[in-house]
Amino acid sequence: MTPSGDIATNPPGADGELSQRRRTKAPETRAAALMEAAQRLFIDKGIAATSIDDIAAGAQVAKGTFYLYFPSKEALLGALQQRFVDIFCERLQEAMDRQRPGNYHARLKAWVETGLEIYLDNVALHDVVFHEYRPEDRRMRNDNAVIAQLTGLLKQGDGAGFWDVEDATLTAVILFNALHGVADDAVATGQTGASERKRRARALTRFFEQALHPAEDEDDSAD
Repeated sequence: MTPSGDIATNPPGADGELSQRRRTKAPETRAAALMEAAQRLFIDKGIAATSIDDIAAGAQVAKGTFYLYFPSKEALLGALQQRFVDIFCERLQEAMDRQRPGNYHARLKAWVETGLEIYLDNVALHDVVFHEYRPEDRRMRNDNAVIAQLTGLLKQGDGAGFWDVEDATLTAVILFNALHGVADDAVATGQTGASERKRRARALTRFFEQALHPAEDEDDSAD
């Protein structure tokens, strides 16, 4: 563990060289370095077994520097969670933007395939951040940016007459959790190879399309 004292008091030699690296690290990189170190340690050791001292040492900064960027380990966890969601959304948007704006089938297919790919490629980090970490409130689940992104796509398709979506937000919640469940099943059964990913993405896309195209003779009056 890194001592919590001032880094300027470290003796010359290897520790002194480490101090120089700490002092010269650009301020804008320190938060990122702390998050990267925490991410590695949380995956390797678990959240409970990782101390702030461990994170500071892994980032090559003094323990006091940690508190300049994060008031607690829980706050850093929240930042990791937000970063995961931000990157997830960015990659989903990039995948959809490679398709023609009016081709809603292709955009939905890209959303499904990319979402499954990202989840399975980052399952260890996802599990640490979203399963082991339990925030005091449910705001991140309710304000899920991935669901909001899918809601926007569903509303666009509905407005263009491509789908028939009565409640875009609720539908997006259902579809998001379907993708999450299929990904979790792939991990649980060890079926995460390339061919299996394609098979699951096809099944999800068919399910999504069927859910968004209700039968024309459906009797709404039965409600």
